[in-house]
Amino acid sequence: MTTSPQQRTLAEMTGLTPLSHIVNSQNPQAVYSELRARWGQVAPVELLPQVNGWLVMGHSEICQVARNERLFSHDPRSWREYTSGVIPPDAPLAALLSPLENAVYADGEKHRRLRAPVEEGFDDLDEHRLRRTVEQICIGLLDEFSMRGHADLVSEYSAAIPMLVILSLLGVSTEDQEKLRATLLAGIESYFADDSMQRLLVALLQDRRARPQDDLTSKFVRHPSLRSDDEVLHAMMMVIGMGYEVTGIWIAMALRLMLTDRRFTARMRGGRLGIDEALDEVLWRDPPVANLMGRYAAADCELAGQPIRRGDAVILSFAAGNADYRVRTNDPWLEIGNRAYLSFSAGSHACPAQRAGRLIARIAVETALYAFDDVTVAVPVEELTFTPALWNRHLTSLPVRFTPSATAHR
Repeated sequence: MTTSPQQRTLAEMTGLTPLSHIVNSQNPQAVYSELRARWGQVAPVELLPQVNGWLVMGHSEICQVARNERLFSHDPRSWREYTSGVIPPDAPLAALLSPLENAVYADGEKHRRLRAPVEEGFDDLDEHRLRRTVEQICIGLLDEFSMRGHADLVSEYSAAIPMLVILSLLGVSTEDQEKLRATLLAGIESYFADDSMQRLLVALLQDRRARPQDDLTSKFVRHPSLRSDDEVLHAMMMVIGMGYEVTGIWIAMALRLMLTDRRFTARMRGGRLGIDEALDEVLWRDPPVANLMGRYAAADCELAGQPIRRGDAVILSFAAGNADYRVRTNDPWLEIGNRAYLSFSAGSHACPAQRAGRLIARIAVETALYAFDDVTVAVPVEELTFTPALWNRHLTSLPVRFTPSATAHR
């Protein structure tokens, strides 16, 4: 008696679609459709050579996984391949698998305890003050190239804004922000590996313990839920890691829409769709986190007809889930105001800074659009490329031209 592909364990499956192939495809939705046709809403995929995982593509199935932390743990030590040591230390996903003492890698009561300071810190932000901070940072970046007449709105603008804003909210000095800027722009692997980042943050939290100020670090230091300097440090790193890259991608993709899509470019001349609609469009069609690693089956179960075994890795495909015909149509005009997308995840681990993230992104897009009267993308839209990645789909660059101005910040 032969075993059907659906009955094999992940380790026994071969010839699977690599996750990197999906993210780097010119048309990821076509690949998701092919996987659905073959496997249904949950498909086995190759994460690394000889390392497989389950890709969850259905909207309701993603919600099932995200909202059941007892069955799907966030601790990578629950993953069979991680504990067996088959993940090479230099693999692209290795940096995401070192469990830190923060809410990202915790479940249950521990997760709620470690998440509370971060959630409360963002809930208590003075939005007027945040707006001023974001505007000042955006203006400073624009002024760096306003007299040049051309720029890359990814490397010179969108990628830097969230990082500088978050470091400012933590209380990092302007001088130290510049020291960390190159490290953070180098990517998530450099962020986790760079010791200078941790040394600077440790010095900051020790200073705030002695001399509290009105910033997130001081709130973390004083919060009773964080019981040691290590937990404070990891909360700070979580805040930096969870938002700076994906928010930068969100800003860049929204700028791309506003500058190239006629539905949005018309807004500059009194048309219908504006910045908020562009931000929502990105979250629906090109979410900054296309696929999220970080769920591991704690027991044998079944999901959308697929047998999930204890220790299997489960990847949430927000890009696929957002395209699920059960929650949205293919008509963008009918989707205006619909925010049922999964781009911030769902359940107890949903992004704790959604409101702040949207405010940062909106101000960044708005400031760039109104800094110059005649900004245009310097290449045809079909020539814009995306940087290869396992999890994120983001523009390599967004070259623009404009009339040089010494008063771009007006």
